[in-house]
Amino acid sequence: MNALELNAVRRSLHGVDVLRGLSLTVAAGEIVSLLGASGSGKTTLLRVVAGLERLDSGSVRIGGRLVDAPGSPALAPEQRGLGMVFQDYALWPHLSALDNVALALRARAQRDAVAQARDMLRRVGLDGLQQRRPHELSGGQQQRVALARALAVRPRLLLCDEPLSNLDSGLREELRELIGAVVREHGLSALYITHDQREAFALGDRVGILSAGTLLQIDAPRQLLLAPASEQVARFLHALGPWPLREQGGALHAPWGVLAQAAPAAPGATRLYLPQAALRIDAAAGRPGEAGPGEPPAMRAAARVLRCVPTLEGVELQAMLHGVVVRLVTQAWHAPGSEVGLCLDPRQALLFGDPAQRAPACAPRDESATAPESAGDSATTNDITREMAVR
Repeated sequence: MNALELNAVRRSLHGVDVLRGLSLTVAAGEIVSLLGASGSGKTTLLRVVAGLERLDSGSVRIGGRLVDAPGSPALAPEQRGLGMVFQDYALWPHLSALDNVALALRARAQRDAVAQARDMLRRVGLDGLQQRRPHELSGGQQQRVALARALAVRPRLLLCDEPLSNLDSGLREELRELIGAVVREHGLSALYITHDQREAFALGDRVGILSAGTLLQIDAPRQLLLAPASEQVARFLHALGPWPLREQGGALHAPWGVLAQAAPAAPGATRLYLPQAALRIDAAAGRPGEAGPGEPPAMRAAARVLRCVPTLEGVELQAMLHGVVVRLVTQAWHAPGSEVGLCLDPRQALLFGDPAQRAPACAPRDESATAPESAGDSATTNDITREMAVR
């Protein structure tokens, strides 16, 4: 049985289509991450699942039970068996960390609520801070309390709406690992909404790309990177390009030479993208690459250095490769204006046809038109989240 089933869900706010016939399933024990820019419909989708918004058409099932569909009474948020973690924590300010977690357990008539709350706070690394109130905790510690409260009740489904966006990068990585470990330890299902690709790919068993209320693609993280379904998805995932392709003599030619393919190219391919991982610095520009048995030779090209930026990982090199700016991390500093050799892996080439020959992508959305999705959401969501803990 699936933890969550969305079937052709539509939702409009003030005449603006925010969700456009979206269908999605989350299997039992699965973490699904949804990526999308501001205004893509992420928060509205989560609010529909949580019962904070009614859908206009379609249906929502949680654990096989119908919880919302036109013509049927919607199940109240507190009756859906959900745990929710939001970016603003939504803790009761007058209660200790322990009482914030125990309150949710008492509301469900759980025996030994305090003992269970203590155990969950220990699991999220707050043993010894249980009597502190939210204002006495750091942002990261408050989010740990919110996570403990959501997990303590053993929800059918955990909903996470940008839970780490208010934290610094180091703490985000730490809590990201914690969320994944605790959710999987308890065998829970989760729908994780974020705009951070690193979070989405690190946590999700599957990752979906949401744009203008439509699910463009959902797949396993590696498959999504290797085979984006469209140029829109490739660009969203920061693939480099496009470079023009031309067919000559039965072969595809990129600006720097013949594109040796590991598999036949799709008919009519005219545009080339490369994932970041397909490029590396190579001092031997212009020579055929070495390849193993059955592998196409690596391609080499020369790029002009634009600038170098020091980073914690090394040096970010920005260079111009036949009209496209590419960025990659190296350990060597290169002078602006100099030439650098790049080694390109043709097996990772992403080939697409002329956009004019395909159905147009969704038009960019007017930011003012998407305002209803987020206006006032934080206060309303926080209030309902707190209330759910005591019902």
